[in-house]
Order: sequence, then C-alpha cells, then structure tokens
Amino acid sequence: MKSGLKQTMVRLCCVVMAMVFLGTTLPAFADGEEKKTVAMSYTAKAAYLIEQETGKVLFAQNETQKLAPASLTKLMDLILIYEAIDQGKLSMQQKLTCSPYAKTMGGSEIWLKEGEQMTVEELLKALIVASANDAAVVFAEAIAVTEQGFVQMMNEKAQEMGLVNTQFVNCTGFDEEGHYTCAKDVAVMAQTLMKKYGKEITKFSTIWMDSLRNGETELVNTNRLVRFYEGTTGLKTGTTDAAGHCLCATATRNGMSLISVIMGCKSGQTRFEESKQLLDYGFTNFTHYQPENVENTLEPVPVARGEQPQVVPKITKMPQAVIRREDAEKIETKVELFDDLQAPIQKGQQIGKVILSDGEKNLAEEPVTAADEIAELTFTRSFSILFRSFTTMQ
Repeated sequence: MKSGLKQTMVRLCCVVMAMVFLGTTLPAFADGEEKKTVAMSYTAKAAYLIEQETGKVLFAQNETQKLAPASLTKLMDLILIYEAIDQGKLSMQQKLTCSPYAKTMGGSEIWLKEGEQMTVEELLKALIVASANDAAVVFAEAIAVTEQGFVQMMNEKAQEMGLVNTQFVNCTGFDEEGHYTCAKDVAVMAQTLMKKYGKEITKFSTIWMDSLRNGETELVNTNRLVRFYEGTTGLKTGTTDAAGHCLCATATRNGMSLISVIMGCKSGQTRFEESKQLLDYGFTNFTHYQPENVENTLEPVPVARGEQPQVVPKITKMPQAVIRREDAEKIETKVELFDDLQAPIQKGQQIGKVILSDGEKNLAEEPVTAADEIAELTFTRSFSILFRSFTTMQ
C-alpha cells in the first residue's frame, strides 16, 4: 500500500512539474459561448484578445487584474494627442519645444535637448516607434502646460471611457505607486485608437526603421512583430521592473482585425511569442462574418393613413459578427419589419431590423429604415387631392 501510494505521489509531482515547465492549459472563451480549452505555453500575468470592430472577446485570462502598465500608458497619451489634433489645438507641422523637465526623462528617449524643437509629426513618430519618454512629456506640456495637468486629463478620459481598473500617475509609464491598468482596459484604449485614428496611427506604428534629425537619430520599432508577424499594424510595447515585459499588438488578416494584450512576461522574447500565439489562435479559429445586403429582396411595407400606401425599406449597413469558423454554415439572416406602420413616416425612421442569428440566439442586428418620407393623409389633404383629381379630369 505504501509503495503504491508513493508511486502515485511521484506521478502526481511529475505531472505538476510538467505543467509548470510547459505552461498550463488556459480557458479561452468568446462572448456567450461555453468555455473552450486552448493549449498554449503561457507565462504572462494577464492576457486578452478581442476583435477590433465589434469588441468581441475571444480570449481572456486575468483581464481585470490591476498591473503596472509600463509604456502601455502611452496609449492614453495618444488618445489625447489625436483628440487635440482633431480639435485644432495641435497640427502636424506645428513645432513643439523641449522643456528642461522633459529633457530629464531617461529610459526610452530620443535625447531631446532643452529648447530643441520638433514638429508634432516627428514627435509622434518618436513616441509610437521608439516609445520616447521625452517626446511624451513634450506633448503633455503642450496640451496641458504640465505633466500633472495632462495626467489629470488622462484620468478623466479613463473615467469617461469606463476604464474602472485604470489610474495614471504619469504620462510615461514609469513605475510609481498608484499607477496601474489591466489588460481589458488596455484593449479598450487600443480599440479606441484604431477605430478612430487607425489610418493616422498605422503610418507610424508599422514603421520598422526610420530616423530623425536628418538621419542623425535612428529609430527602431520596439514592437518586433512589425517585422516578423504577418499583418501586424501596431501597437505598443512596455517594459519596467514592476510591469515586466508587456505588449499590446494589433494585426489584420483577411478582413479581420485583432487586438491582443500580454502583460507581465519575464522577457521581451516571451511577450512576442505569447502575443503571436494569441493572435494565431484568433485568426485560426474565428472569422469576421457579414452577409450580403438583402435590401433588394424586400417588398415595400404597407403604411396606414399615408399619402402613399407603402414605404420602401432601406438597409444602410448589414449586421456583422465574429464567429467560430466552424459555425459559419449555421448563420441565418432574418428581416423583421414593424407591424401596423402608420403615417407620418420620416425618412430614415426605423421600420424594422435585420438580424444575424446562429439559429439559437441573435448575434447582431442593424436597423431597417424608411427610404422616403410618407406624410399623413389628413381630411384637408384628402379633400385637396380629390379636388385636384376632379379638376384634372375636367
């Protein structure tokens, strides 16, 4: 008995050691689905994967755990910078000046000198490609006078965006008490950037090597996936003692864009490998599904008490969903039109909806609207039409 028990314990220890060495099997899930098991070597403290357009969660592990973000902080910098450009507070060719404080940042930097000027475009390139801390502070001071004023804006924006596990103390990502975020909030920041400013961002975030100061300062992208992973569009790395090695990666293949977040790896190489595993999992197992527009198949919809008896339905946008590839044949497109439509009907008024369904539940929907205005047929209007008809007959 003792010998058998000893052998069992030895086997159990071997299994546990193997799991620790090789990486555990992680639960991955998409919204509304039963949890599925994905075998991957995983050492990061947190991981998260979403589809960019819909925000559908494809994988999640410790996604709300508060962690030091390192330079993932700069995703919020970029949101505020591009908003300032939209609002006309900054322009791409505007020159900004390095302050004595900005010059002292250290870490990843482009070695700005006190009083040195660079354009917003050049500083964006430094910030996005090389994660330059001095450039981040120059932007902070240009927008809010001081870094602390800018940090207040960062926290207000985080609250506005519903980032409940995020708090900023600086704009660079240096380790400080009370400076934290989580993988889920990082993904939301990245999604905001890519959906609103994707074309502008990717001009810089897809650069592998470039330079500033007429070639004197070389820039190499801190995100190695830009060179080594097909479809990479960005986005941001981060490394500090407290944060470990982090990466928010974005990539597009076959019309589907993904955002992955890896936080708290022990090495830079590991964060890239585990980010690739997350992205591979998403691209291999999921697809972006949007059916062809069915507007041409719809009949005019009856309207009661209208000057015209029917209104033409219009579908501006078909619903879209991210689904598992093996479920594509199950997807159904249904159109539901409102019953008993009554005039007046405004042009663009919703008169129904088009629905994507997997046969069991609705996945997405978009409105069906009125293509034209239908006025109410009042007594006065009826008499006027009747009188005009009688006059025409004469």
